[in-house]
Amino acid sequence: MRRVNPVYPFRRPAELARGHGTAPLVVVGAGVVGLTLALDLARHGIASVVLDDDDTVSVGSRAICWSKRTLEIYDRLGLGQRLLDKGVTWKVGKVFFGDRLAYEFDLLPEPGHRMPAFVNLQQYYLEEWLVEACTASGLVDLRWKNRVEEVTPRADGVELRVVTPEGDYRLDAGWLLACDGARSTVREALGLPFLGKVFRDRFLIADVLIEGFAMPAERRFWFDPPFHPGQSVLLHKQPDSMWRIDFQLGAEADPEAEKDPARVAGRIRAMLGPEVPFELEWVSVYTFRCRRLERFRHGRIFFVGDSAHQVSPFGARGGNGGVQDADNLVWKLAAVLQGRAPESLLDSYEAERIPAADENILHSTRATDFITPRTEAGRAYRDAVLLLAKDHAFARRMVNAGRLSTPHSYRESPLSTPDEEAWAGGPPPGAPAIDAPLEDGSFLLQRLGGEPVLLVFGATSPTLPGVRSLSAPAEGLAAERWDARPGTTYLLRPDQHVAARFREPDPGRIAAALERLWGRARGEGTLR
Repeated sequence: MRRVNPVYPFRRPAELARGHGTAPLVVVGAGVVGLTLALDLARHGIASVVLDDDDTVSVGSRAICWSKRTLEIYDRLGLGQRLLDKGVTWKVGKVFFGDRLAYEFDLLPEPGHRMPAFVNLQQYYLEEWLVEACTASGLVDLRWKNRVEEVTPRADGVELRVVTPEGDYRLDAGWLLACDGARSTVREALGLPFLGKVFRDRFLIADVLIEGFAMPAERRFWFDPPFHPGQSVLLHKQPDSMWRIDFQLGAEADPEAEKDPARVAGRIRAMLGPEVPFELEWVSVYTFRCRRLERFRHGRIFFVGDSAHQVSPFGARGGNGGVQDADNLVWKLAAVLQGRAPESLLDSYEAERIPAADENILHSTRATDFITPRTEAGRAYRDAVLLLAKDHAFARRMVNAGRLSTPHSYRESPLSTPDEEAWAGGPPPGAPAIDAPLEDGSFLLQRLGGEPVLLVFGATSPTLPGVRSLSAPAEGLAAERWDARPGTTYLLRPDQHVAARFREPDPGRIAAALERLWGRARGEGTLR
């Protein structure tokens, strides 16, 4: 049965009556990233206006592979269990060369994590849940069919001209978060170019309804399969008997001709066999783009997600990277707006998320070069690696069907306090927190929340203003994963990344690290 998207009503903004209005914080774009930002801001008590030129959620599955770190973020925001309940959980990937298995891998071989390696869920479901949660918060003013036409930056904010079905109005925003995607009108209004590569190869992407299709929940990638010779194919299972299939087409393919339903059906029939019934739900054609803006902050304007950076879909780095952008920015912006941190803290958004984008772009570019070699020598190398991978571990490390999304570690962040003691393991400063089960049946990350936390193993935590204390036993799986012994102390940021760690809970050193976490050296109010 073909899916029907919800249609959200246009509501006449009060500004239309007087032609002008103000808003402390405006989000442009009600996709996954914009809605995640708005919801997270609401969880911090910050109201926002969200402008979107459409009146529904995404058409087609779009982003479907939500990584463990992204699932942990949504768990903090109250949506984690819905993703687990509805989505398809998986952790195994298989790579084929021709009609034979080259190798398989397990992305989360160890137990004791609340969230799995990946959950597959169509983007439109997540967007619907985010709309519901934003509406329920009472702090998000969602304005559908409100298109931003002009953007005028000022020292103290941004002036927008917004067009609606009943006229246009001016809106003065104190801060503007541009989450309006790869074709960002905000970015175009500022004349900001992307830096990077656009690859020539085209790929067909299809949502295919296949009732009763017997295949396990795992990622399957084929190089040069017999049903699509000379090209590559990717297959993912989604909820509701929906399957996502990507076909490499080549650089010379005609996008409009390739989207013809009969042509697409022929490709799918060759893959599944003539006896398997199916129904096409959604089809699109895309090219790879691996590029980003030079800067993600322009005064009072921040670019988040695809408006700031773009990667190929292999590796699930686009949607996950955008959600993790939002996770990084919100707590800093909330702290500044609430007067708990200097505005200079916001500079760390670029300092941390530009290296994260570069890491994703590097992996995405390497995957693209391996999947679509541009020379005969490159193809010969790729095919030799795939032949060797079945029997030789060294070759498996060279196979690149898309290095799957992992969270970036802010090793060089100005907010991180470097180690002074020796550590054999555990998450270092800048790294995301590691989950583990606790004695009461809960999980560690569930106890952290979205505020600064002082995590102390096997000892009494010192009491410090502006940070919540949490105790954990100095034995067990959590202590093992955190390289903890009695007295081991971690200072966690509101986004659950490590700010500092100490072998003893020294109040003076912790206080200094807390000052650094908030983006200021002692008494200076600036980043160092």
